Amino acid sequence: MPHPSPRVLIWNEFLHERRDETVRAHYPQGIHEALAAPLRAAGLTVETATLDEPEHGLTEERLNAADTLVWWGHRAHAEVSDAVVERVKRRVTEQGMGLVALHSSHFAKPFLALMGTGCFLKYRVAAEKERLWVVDPGHPVAAGIADCIELDHEEMYGEPFDVPPPDDLVFLSWFQGGEVFRSGCGWRRGLGRVFYFRPGHETYPTYHHPQIQRVILNAVRWAARPEGLEAPVRGRRTTPPEPLTPRS
Repeated sequence: MPHPSPRVLIWNEFLHERRDETVRAHYPQGIHEALAAPLRAAGLTVETATLDEPEHGLTEERLNAADTLVWWGHRAHAEVSDAVVERVKRRVTEQGMGLVALHSSHFAKPFLALMGTGCFLKYRVAAEKERLWVVDPGHPVAAGIADCIELDHEEMYGEPFDVPPPDDLVFLSWFQGGEVFRSGCGWRRGLGRVFYFRPGHETYPTYHHPQIQRVILNAVRWAARPEGLEAPVRGRRTTPPEPLTPRS
């Protein structure tokens, strides 16, 4: 079982909020703080990290203290150090840390490394209505969500979405232009879990929506490193078992 009260590290580029008045109006303290506030209100321990910190704020110590890493990126994917990406990947696959990738983080280097595909999709920024339909109501990430979440204004993402078939498909989006998209997908990668959740274009106040906040809380808990999980031991020598003694 995942950790009942996971420790969360939220990573954000923190670029749009400092350069765009529209984004700053929605997220004056940064998208990372908007994501952190409802998680803290739910009793979780939450820290934040941003691109311009040393090692992007993702040191070995900070990652080792996190049960789930939440990632929001958009314009600076290429600026993330490959060494940090490998560190995140190992923490997920070998030590069971969860990763929750939000919106444009389908192109984030850690997500690409864990998927092994191009993660391409169609998109259109047109402030369109989106309905996120719950297609697996029994899944823990859908807990407390009704038939669908309706957002009046969002960026459109459309299929095909170049990711491996998800182990879990929780949300399927419909957009005003008629497109559909797999908006809530989960995968197992080594010892860890990865969840991708589509909404969250920076020019809209999506992360202030109570049901979107609930999904992210659910995803953080679902993806979290389980309590007591131990990393596998590499190359441990074993002795063959004793042969079975035939019954007389």
